Amino acid sequence: MWDEIASEVATEFPGVTWDKMLVDAMTVRMTLKPQSLDTIVATNLHADILSDLAGALAGSLGVAPTANIDPERRFPSMFEPIHGSAFDIAGKGIANPVAAFWTAAQMLDHLGEREGSARLMRAVERVTGAGILTPDVGGSATTQEVTEAVCDAIHFSNL
Repeated sequence: MWDEIASEVATEFPGVTWDKMLVDAMTVRMTLKPQSLDTIVATNLHADILSDLAGALAGSLGVAPTANIDPERRFPSMFEPIHGSAFDIAGKGIANPVAAFWTAAQMLDHLGEREGSARLMRAVERVTGAGILTPDVGGSATTQEVTEAVCDAIHFSNL
């Protein structure tokens, strides 16, 4: 059914090149030829697998945002960092908050708050560029320290 609907929708966009792949083949393509990809559309289960891989390829699940977007805005869109609950590190103060910030920036952009989105991303880039990083990406900062640094960067950009 998924393939049939994708094929049907594709006829509405003749200028868009698309192909379909099994999820295991897509993981190989993402690893070996990431430059060949622009947008991936998948079922929830497969997208969960592929977004985890994308985060890992980027260096950490803690930096990857995701969104389930209805571009026609008929239904609410959903925004979430891909790392989920992370029970193995809960309460240790080492979770990377970057994915949550990046996800919030995506949501702000989707809601038309482009300046707020850009301000948040500039703050994240300033903080990570300064080396304030959690252990998953080679730093020693805590979740709270990174969060406070991003909040401070936003605050000082307002002055």
